[in-house]
Amino acid sequence: MPPAYSFDPALIAPEVRDGIAAGTATALGDALRPWRGKYPEIRVEEECSVGRAAGHLVAASANASLMVVGRRVRRSAIGTHLGPVAHAVLHHSTAPVAVVPHA
Repeated sequence: MPPAYSFDPALIAPEVRDGIAAGTATALGDALRPWRGKYPEIRVEEECSVGRAAGHLVAASANASLMVVGRRVRRSAIGTHLGPVAHAVLHHSTAPVAVVPHA
């Protein structure tokens, strides 16, 4: 299932859930590899979790100095310009939050 869709991990068998997490961890490592090479002095910790992104990010904010979340750039002049994850992190994070629009 594409990462844009959400699902309740409690409804998935543990072996399937672990397989999803392992595949996502591999994709994350591949995406970060060029940036690690370009900026080796920056410490990066990878963590892949299955479940609702907002809940995981808010929980992670307890140990963070700064939370950075992205948002899509929306061209419409009306309506909200934050998605539900960025909105939840802004309102519930215990750390300062930076919202960065995707360029």
